[in-house]
Amino acid sequence: MLIRHADPGRDAAACAAIYAPYVTDSVASLELDAPSDAEFAKRMEAIALTHPFLVAVTDDGEEVGPVAGFAYAAPHHERAGYRWCADVSVYVDRRHHRRGVGRQLYEALFGLLRRQGLWTACAGIGLPNDASMGLHRACGFEPVGVYRRVAHKHGAWQDVAWLQLELRPEQDFAARADPPEPGPPARLD
Repeated sequence: MLIRHADPGRDAAACAAIYAPYVTDSVASLELDAPSDAEFAKRMEAIALTHPFLVAVTDDGEEVGPVAGFAYAAPHHERAGYRWCADVSVYVDRRHHRRGVGRQLYEALFGLLRRQGLWTACAGIGLPNDASMGLHRACGFEPVGVYRRVAHKHGAWQDVAWLQLELRPEQDFAARADPPEPGPPARLD
């Protein structure tokens, strides 16, 4: 698997196709309508201004194949005090589930977030979603709470679990001085 920065012109259609079943068939996304390729490209461009957006592509050693999954970060909240925190998401093509694609994408993303100067990654997971909860826990996320009946989709109220991952050592959080300001999105080497 090759992890690289997403290119909206090249990857939006593939990412939109991967994302669509999460919108239409589950509560993994709480959107009601799957975005078009053009809308997805706009989202990718907007996210890349402030945070990394990565894709995983199959690589058989001879040629690079289709997009197998994607991961990105986005601002957690707009208030200034949250600027060291990001929400993260990962979506994997169902044909590539349980092959480590999500973990590889997240590992690359977390490294970039650390280099950018971020301290905490947060993930919201529509419930039930045992696979996503398992992936996030395996990546080191800890559950911090559940928003009960916070969204309505598929004719029912949905719960969202929130998890977080500290991107810095615990002792760094004890410092009283303001941390350095986050920088622009870091790039893969």
